[in-house]
Amino acid sequence: MLLVSGVELVNAACRAGIVGAFPSHNARTIEDFERWMQAIIASHEVARREQPDVIVAPWCVNLVTHSTNARLADDLKVVAKYRPPIVVTALGGPKPVMDIVHGYGGLVIADVINMTLARKAIAAGVDGLACIAAGAGGHTGFLSPFAFIAAVRERFDGLIVVGGGISDGFGVAGAIAAGADFVYMGTRFIPSSESMAVPAYKQMIVDCNIDDLIVSSAVSGTPASWLKPSMRAAGMDPDAPTGAPKRNYDASDDAPKRWKDIWAAGQGVGASHAIEPVADIVAQLEREYRVALRQMAARLDSRDQGTKS
Repeated sequence: MLLVSGVELVNAACRAGIVGAFPSHNARTIEDFERWMQAIIASHEVARREQPDVIVAPWCVNLVTHSTNARLADDLKVVAKYRPPIVVTALGGPKPVMDIVHGYGGLVIADVINMTLARKAIAAGVDGLACIAAGAGGHTGFLSPFAFIAAVRERFDGLIVVGGGISDGFGVAGAIAAGADFVYMGTRFIPSSESMAVPAYKQMIVDCNIDDLIVSSAVSGTPASWLKPSMRAAGMDPDAPTGAPKRNYDASDDAPKRWKDIWAAGQGVGASHAIEPVADIVAQLEREYRVALRQMAARLDSRDQGTKS
């Protein structure tokens, strides 16, 4: 998550047992990017040494592969050096990263918003597809997550990740039941204690609900889900947005500054009611997930009993 995920959030997520991810753009310079990688690797080593019986989840870097990202080549040099276990590609095809990441045994997962992009990513040889569905925060998708998962699964036997409005353990269970292997969950972690988000952004997530969102291209040039109050505070009318600017995902450009005052969120925005540590959020997600599984099992048992009688 741009301007949200950093070293502290990634490390907390991995220690809590879920994959922690961050976009390379959050590290403002290549030197910062390298320092972040070093810090994450060091944290993993310490965690495994201190608690050898506890699973520390892998970490992930998200790279913007759009042609306007002039920093991509330098980012890839750092990736090759520090070897993140998972690399996600976004806003462009996965081909630029394939040889480097597969060369050291890493996994490549491509963000896709439709089947055209999914087929291209499959042809490129990705290990997984991240289906960005309707309800996702930031640069969003428009397909039903259930229909999207089914369409991808027909053509692809690799890993499937789905993202879009999933904010609790019940949603995770539903996505897994639909055929996904993993889920993206972003908005739920914006108001975490370890998030890089500014305090006002965190509080806005806590205070807002699904009615406070709008999908617009007016901020970044690509359809994205924004918090209306942040648009108003920045002098934009969410009900009459201006025309879309030219797309530009160059990390060295001023373009990312658009996100500093206009904030993104997905349709799971209503699930956060306080600013809390990642470990507490993950514990709640696990409880909800287990409740969902028990509820489904009880329904199946009840149905089986009815059939037998």
